[in-house]
Amino acid sequence: MADIAMCLKRGRMAPALVMNRFTKVKVCRRSLQVGRALKGEDKSDKAASDSFANGSNATYIDRLYRKWVKDPNSVDETWHNYFAGKRHTIKQDQQTRRRKWEPTAAGQSGASTKAAPKADWKYIDDHLAVQSIIRAYQTRGHLAADLDPLGIVGPTGHSLSSDDKKRQATKAVLRQHYSYAFNDLNALFKLPKTTSIGGDEKFLPLTEILDRLERAYCSHIGVEYMMITSVVKSEWIRKHFEVPGIVSFTAEEKKLILERLTRSTGFENFLAKKFSSEKRFGLEGCDSMIPIMKEIIDQSSRLGVKSVHIGMAHRGRLNVLSNVCRKPLSELLSQFNVISASDWGSGDVKYHLGTFTKRYNRQTKRPVRITVVANPSHLEFVNPVVLGKTRAEMYRRGDYQGNKVLPVLIHGDASFCGQGIVFESIHLSDLPEYTTHGTIHVVINNQVGFTTDPRYSRSSRYCTDVARVVNAPIFHVNADDPEACVYCARVAAKWRAKFHKDVVIDIVGYRRNGHNEADEPAYTQPLMYQRIRKLKPCTLKYAEKLVNDGVIKMEEYDAMNAKYEKICNDAFEESKKIKTFKNSLWLDSPWPGYFQGRDRFKMCPTGVNIKVLMYIGKWFSSPPPPEISFTVHKGIMRILSIRKKLVQDKVADWALGEAFAIGSLVKDGIHVRLSGQDVERGTFGHRHHVLHDQTKDKSKFNILQHLYPDQAPYDVCNSSLSECAVMGFDLGYSMAHPSMLVIWEAQFGDFANTAQAIIDQFLASGETKWVRQSGLVLFLPHSMEGMGPEHSSGRIERFLQLSNDDPDTFPIMCDADYEVRQLLKCNWIVTNLSTPANLFHALRRQVALSFRKPMINFSPKSLLRHPAARSPFRDFNECSSFQRIIPDKGKASYNPESVEQLILCSGKVYYDLFKEREDHDQEATTALVRVEQLCPFPFDLIYKQIELYPNANLYWVQEEHKNQGAWSYVQPRLDTVLIELQANERCFLYRGRPPNSASATGIKAHHKAEYNDLITSIFGNLTEANKCRMEEKMKSAKAKSLKEAEDSLSKAKLLKTKKNDNDPKGDNSDTPAKSKTNKEDSDPKGSNSDTPAKPKPQNNSDKTSSKEAPSPEKDPSPSTPPAAPTPPAASTKPAASKKPESSAMPQRKSTPSEPAGQPQLKAKKPNASSQNEKLAQKEIMPDGKRSQTRKQKHSKSAKDPMRAKSDKKQAKPSKRSTDESSSEDYW
Repeated sequence: MADIAMCLKRGRMAPALVMNRFTKVKVCRRSLQVGRALKGEDKSDKAASDSFANGSNATYIDRLYRKWVKDPNSVDETWHNYFAGKRHTIKQDQQTRRRKWEPTAAGQSGASTKAAPKADWKYIDDHLAVQSIIRAYQTRGHLAADLDPLGIVGPTGHSLSSDDKKRQATKAVLRQHYSYAFNDLNALFKLPKTTSIGGDEKFLPLTEILDRLERAYCSHIGVEYMMITSVVKSEWIRKHFEVPGIVSFTAEEKKLILERLTRSTGFENFLAKKFSSEKRFGLEGCDSMIPIMKEIIDQSSRLGVKSVHIGMAHRGRLNVLSNVCRKPLSELLSQFNVISASDWGSGDVKYHLGTFTKRYNRQTKRPVRITVVANPSHLEFVNPVVLGKTRAEMYRRGDYQGNKVLPVLIHGDASFCGQGIVFESIHLSDLPEYTTHGTIHVVINNQVGFTTDPRYSRSSRYCTDVARVVNAPIFHVNADDPEACVYCARVAAKWRAKFHKDVVIDIVGYRRNGHNEADEPAYTQPLMYQRIRKLKPCTLKYAEKLVNDGVIKMEEYDAMNAKYEKICNDAFEESKKIKTFKNSLWLDSPWPGYFQGRDRFKMCPTGVNIKVLMYIGKWFSSPPPPEISFTVHKGIMRILSIRKKLVQDKVADWALGEAFAIGSLVKDGIHVRLSGQDVERGTFGHRHHVLHDQTKDKSKFNILQHLYPDQAPYDVCNSSLSECAVMGFDLGYSMAHPSMLVIWEAQFGDFANTAQAIIDQFLASGETKWVRQSGLVLFLPHSMEGMGPEHSSGRIERFLQLSNDDPDTFPIMCDADYEVRQLLKCNWIVTNLSTPANLFHALRRQVALSFRKPMINFSPKSLLRHPAARSPFRDFNECSSFQRIIPDKGKASYNPESVEQLILCSGKVYYDLFKEREDHDQEATTALVRVEQLCPFPFDLIYKQIELYPNANLYWVQEEHKNQGAWSYVQPRLDTVLIELQANERCFLYRGRPPNSASATGIKAHHKAEYNDLITSIFGNLTEANKCRMEEKMKSAKAKSLKEAEDSLSKAKLLKTKKNDNDPKGDNSDTPAKSKTNKEDSDPKGSNSDTPAKPKPQNNSDKTSSKEAPSPEKDPSPSTPPAAPTPPAASTKPAASKKPESSAMPQRKSTPSEPAGQPQLKAKKPNASSQNEKLAQKEIMPDGKRSQTRKQKHSKSAKDPMRAKSDKKQAKPSKRSTDESSSEDYW
């Protein structure tokens, strides 16, 4: 230390010479201590010292020395001591560090505060300011980046610093540090750990810091990433953009970029020369997009990606098809000629078509599949379709991390920020059931939307600001710098492979022509296009740059152009020979091998064995096995008990019919996906396919996912509150492969209209335009129940209007394959089902067909729990099938000639008509026929029904308004049937609500009045005889109910007395009950090896089925609504018994206050009369909810005989034995 001080004394040696002898420094908080001489240095302490033997540090010390010579007080005290040769000890440093700040005493002014510790505070402030400057560049440097090739948008001005360098950073970037940054540019600063601009250097002068920050953030690349909260991700981006010289390419890579640019520009120039009057939506002005796409595919292929799915609008699509997908150029050019398709389909314009290709990547020497999904002119609406298709292929490949499949979405600047579907699609990125593990977004930024300036088309600074909501990094890049563009593509591919998150590349360019080639853009952007016409093409500028750098010669560039032009000319000559083409050659979703060897007119059976139904029903009505320790909600347990009773009675409600369809499909190896809002439990709480543990968070149990050990997956996906994006996602999912069933369910059918573009452009017409099949099923809850205009109608009329079957052509019915041929010709299937069995067959038919058609089913609401809307198990067996219509099989069918009214209807209104027909005593004179399948229209079956009732007046009845519903669709088709019958004197009349602009009324009084008017127009007013008969029914039902209540009470008392005699202590919980051993259901697969690994609960359904099988009155045919089977009320508990070891659910033990097998009663009751009074006031329903009073219920039953019949059945006491020795194991 003394040697150094002596060297630094005044007049001894200049600091610059001293620095040649000393190479190490130790940086402390308040001083820069110069180490010992090089010869005496201890080289073991390398971690604690930093090398600064360079000219910049010597200059800094020399500047301090000269400053000290002029004024010794102008430098830090430690430097003064060094330069003056004074001794400085470590003890002084320790004392300085131990000095603490003491607060000002109360009542004293701030002036009396102790002096701050001695330190070079200016030095510290300078370091803090430099760190703030670095952060300012990282956060806002993109605001000053040189991004616009036209020079219109960018930094507001360039500032000259003291070293005469032009800097991009403006006050908008540096803010309060703007003036400071250009004062002392030679000051040396230690770089913080939050930047990588130093590379291996730890100290840099301010001028070098600013220069490197300018090159990293204010050149032709602007990086937005500081909104990312992850330190690891932010540091990763800094290392890929801040390290000096990171954006560099070899000579071979530069030649490859030029070659790809040449093809991109040459393709557009060739089309402009050969087809000057044709629309092609060229890529001129953003030619770098092709090298970007090629680099994304190359880099992703190196990282393991095997399949790439591309979604884009029309701009640049032909160029992508040619130069990225390698679509044969002759086929592409033939689309400009007047040729016709040789196969089925109406086709689409060439810049909407998609394609699929599997080719060899020359750069990675690996095969890669590339798909461009067909898209209409609705720009961004293809986004969710691509994401869904990507997710489905990930499932098919077992790629659960997104390592093998990559989605790439190409956007326009105006549509990316202007269309809400972009926001909805981006928000799917991190949802567990919808994520694609990262999507690369490429924005072709023309800086104009059609003819609208960005100042009038968006409120944000950038069109890409929508991506900030998911913290996706955004790389803005100048389109006229191909190397910067390709480097951004490389980093984006690495980012997606590393973090599996979205990333955005914003190619800021221009549009050399108008919106299309025939448009004149100078009408609306005159100044912009004056600049564009003066600009050289990007390819030419880059070629000149490479020539100046000595990478290539101009002759090589000319040879590239000539070579590609020859390729285009040869393809053009070949295209002239093409006279026809196939739409299937442009298919984006081929299913290789699926149609080969299949009889397209053969329909596989949809029924299943009764044992399969019993097996599925047993598990669907059981709680999770006890070994997984799952706590189920009490309400769910009641629902499961009701399901169990239905299975025992071999009757299915809506939820059970749906479960049978899904369970049997996954058993057959068909992957099923149910998606939408609240689909886990169902909007109306009827489904409950996913159970939630009541004591543990994120603990769920998918019942139908655990039926068989080798079953296909069943995914139940609660979605975001989006109809358009989620429906599009599921549409894309269904396109990936035919061996799956995808269902999208709306919360209410009305809400589907927010996805109208997906329905119109993709679902209804996708097969006709692009020969692309899909088996997507839409569940749209629909019925008029007084819930208001937004919760009533699924808008049947809109879907039927989009149907393509001819209303004026009567089909040839003698064809044995008529039904399948009709399905094959239509664009989709529209149903309004009324029975669970028909729902079961309709869902299974979607997979049984040898082709795929979308199905739109208008699901019920009140019918989900309606006691009449149930189907016996025989309607699901192998001998059953889907019923397009359900004829009347009641009294009217016995004597058709005496029928006065033949009513055709569809959906829930049938049950209203059925009840009212009974109330009006017109069962023999009015026939009710349900039309279950509206499209394609069942001409043949309607023909037979009209022929069956020759003397009946014909009516079409619907609950919707006249200008809505199915009337406008069925009317011309019904007339066609009458013409075929030559029944010129007969015609169909409309009965329903009058026309209205709203779908339904929201006032209950109006709804009731409309309903009464509808019923009166059909059946007339109730006669006095009808009223008397209904009153007698009401009185009889009331008396019978009271008598049954008294019998139930007396039986409960008797049972209680017996139990008290057997157990005087009143505690029978430890008394074992001898339950009969019931034979378990046999495995429907017929092998013990297929039995799931979990314990199988015992099932007594085979035994109870013979005892409790419904009579013909209780189990009617599907044509008549079945009466409600008696579900296990909350009072019917099993006898107290020990749980068998193989039981999956513990039995509830009886207590003295709750005798087994009887209703829950309090231990002390006043008397029988008071008990009867309470039972008359309240009734415990099967789901555990309190019903209305008996008086109210009987009054309703008087109006509704079917309800009275159901009430009578529910009021019957349980027939199950209460004797412990004969009790059965009941769930």
